[in-house]
Amino acid sequence: MAVFTGAGVAIVTPMKANGEVNFDKLGELLEFQIAGGTDAIIICGTTGEASTLSHEEHLECIRYTVSKVAGRIPVVAGTGSNCTETSVYLSVEAEKAGADALLLVTPYYNKATQKGLIAHFTNTAKAVNIPAILYNVPSRTGCTILPETAAALVKEVDNIVGIKDATGNISQTMQTMCLCQGDIDLYSGNDDQIVPVLSAGGKGVISVLSNVAPKETHEICAKFFAGDVKGSLALQLEYLPLVNQLFSEVNPIPVKAALNLMGMEVGPLRLPLTEMEEAHKEKLAVEMKKLGMIK
Repeated sequence: MAVFTGAGVAIVTPMKANGEVNFDKLGELLEFQIAGGTDAIIICGTTGEASTLSHEEHLECIRYTVSKVAGRIPVVAGTGSNCTETSVYLSVEAEKAGADALLLVTPYYNKATQKGLIAHFTNTAKAVNIPAILYNVPSRTGCTILPETAAALVKEVDNIVGIKDATGNISQTMQTMCLCQGDIDLYSGNDDQIVPVLSAGGKGVISVLSNVAPKETHEICAKFFAGDVKGSLALQLEYLPLVNQLFSEVNPIPVKAALNLMGMEVGPLRLPLTEMEEAHKEKLAVEMKKLGMIK
């Protein structure tokens, strides 16, 4: 059984003006997501600025989210690291906190070999008893999980059950699904490829768009699964210009700007991320106005 089916939000980490994590605001965002029909919460992923959270902050965000969500929908904790020991530590603590599953990014900067990736993911996953979803995002980490590697991992490690595919390479996605022979749960890691990935047998999306449009992102998946492929595609295409603006600068710069434009007051980013360029923010606002998200 999949960890979740549909739209999981890669939720932002709201910050106070002084740069501290704003847990009260995080609680509001979680309630906004659940009310909007989001199918899962992914906490401390790329969009959550996990790479600039201390270990203590990282785990506190996971604990808070598990407590606030209180079993209403699955909570997937991002616990990947470029250090296997750290990934194991965060994963064990996330399991203790009550997370339903883990999201494990490929080790960044180290640029591990495929042999290294197998060892890293195997050691991390076997340290816990909850399911793990691999996160393949070579544009940010400098290495990719090849289809053969994904197939080996899902075959050899019982609790490696899924993959978030943010390669943008649909040919590689198809090869992964071919080699895994139905043993892997596929999630789109790109909001502009939800329908193509669902058509390849995907279970859903781990989404940035869901931060600002939870209902619509859920509906893209729900319509597809209900057999309304044309309706799903129409909604995907309607929101494509907004998705493009949400990635006009490195994520999560634009999505935090979008949430602030909506009055959600999620605060600033942590350096080295900086506020969105005004020219880009103006284009973002135009697309949001077209969709009735702001006035």
